[in-house]
Amino acid sequence: MSLQALSARLDTLESHLAIQRLVAEYAHAFDNHDEALLRSLWHEGAVLTLGAAFGDFTGVDAIVESAHRNWAQMPHMHHWMANALVDLDGDKATARAAVDCMVSHRELGQVQISGLYHDRLERRDGRWAFVERTFALHYLTPLPHWRPVGGSEVPADTASA
Repeated sequence: MSLQALSARLDTLESHLAIQRLVAEYAHAFDNHDEALLRSLWHEGAVLTLGAAFGDFTGVDAIVESAHRNWAQMPHMHHWMANALVDLDGDKATARAAVDCMVSHRELGQVQISGLYHDRLERRDGRWAFVERTFALHYLTPLPHWRPVGGSEVPADTASA
């Protein structure tokens, strides 16, 4: 195998890992209310399309502003991203990732949200980031009888002794 072929294979592996990390960091940014991390995931002019349930946003500042609104409405979020599929084409890529998210919603109570993210990413100046992320909602389900009984985020009035 030539050095050029080996270098191309290494670049493919590194790109896949970088994109999978972006998918995971998106979840961590929302779950931990981490504005700096959230800002770092996007190229300027990026688009986040969350649809009728959550809104559509263009530009990093608008995306971060939407996160602050979501954090105010849903102070506790726990995203599980799974089954990421990445397709590379040079410095461009598409990806799909399933998400299951448990949230504490101020009006609806405990809610489970499930769907699929469709992503477009680009590598600019050696850095992979989202240029477009579109969420397809599979379901948003209130869980009226869900009651935590232990853990670090359980309100004191609901924890069991």
